[in-house]
Amino acid sequence: MTSDHQPRPQGKFMWRMLATVLGGQGLVIFFGALTGRGLDPDQEPVVAGLTPFVLMCLLAVLAVVAAGLVRRPFGPALGWVVQALAILSGVWVTMMFVVGIVFAILYGYCQRVGRRVDREQAARALEQDGS
Repeated sequence: MTSDHQPRPQGKFMWRMLATVLGGQGLVIFFGALTGRGLDPDQEPVVAGLTPFVLMCLLAVLAVVAAGLVRRPFGPALGWVVQALAILSGVWVTMMFVVGIVFAILYGYCQRVGRRVDREQAARALEQDGS
């Protein structure tokens, strides 16, 4: 219940959790990009003339954009794309393999728990409406 005693809109808990994970992951990916740049300041272009630093910065931006789009029907799937690319960024910064796997596990856990909480809140709201 909100402060004006109206039921909370349903189905937002999972979106909030996933957006939080993706937003935090965007920051971590950016710091990983800085680390990679610090370890190898003279990076050679790898894809379309872009260096690993630029690619990882673009991935960090994608993670933040995906956090904003997670409510859309394609949002959770876009989040999984970010997870896969974050794991693959370990090619340039080895520790990103571990970071990417940890965030992928966290993302999957939040998706599962978020759906369960949303279902429970919807059932509780129906129960209250029926009373």
